Amino acid sequence: MRRVVWVIVALLAGACVSRDAFVSGSAERTEAGNWKIEKVTDRVTGKPVASALLTTTASNATAQPPMNAMMQLTCFDKTPLVRFSFDFKIGSDKNSILGYRFDDKPGHDSVESRILIGYTIIVIEDQGEVYRFVQELASSNALVVRIRSLNAGRTIADFKLDGAKEAIEAGFAGCPVVPPPPPPPEKKRKRRNT
Repeated sequence: MRRVVWVIVALLAGACVSRDAFVSGSAERTEAGNWKIEKVTDRVTGKPVASALLTTTASNATAQPPMNAMMQLTCFDKTPLVRFSFDFKIGSDKNSILGYRFDDKPGHDSVESRILIGYTIIVIEDQGEVYRFVQELASSNALVVRIRSLNAGRTIADFKLDGAKEAIEAGFAGCPVVPPPPPPPEKKRKRRNT
């Protein structure tokens, strides 16, 4: 009987504990076109954390029928990144290639990216690639993302980008996207006199 009482006390005490907004779903949510914008205060740093999310359906050569996919604009460790997540495995880091195209603009293939453990999330975190992606995102209406993988086939996701400018501003509020620094000038080699 004592054990039952202690279990009840523990459950009641646990119910009083403050929960994280990301965990409990109490983040402030707004919309910008097709985007969902989430804002929450980090309980460790006390600083605001924002994220802009856009969902769609994605298809895969091996996953039938089409399943959900999500694009996220956010900061991680004070660095902007673009994150794509899927409801199915998209490949592994060593044998997959990310490509994307906005509207009728030229596409970008073999984009610098990496697939995270679990094999359902791919991120663009190279600052030059993030800058290029965001510059085109701001002035586009549609995006197609394609991942080619030796072990997971081909994955395609189409996104409608209504509200992208507001999503960029909100998602990267804590880490503005800036152009990468120019490469250092090449040093001229001195010729040897022979």
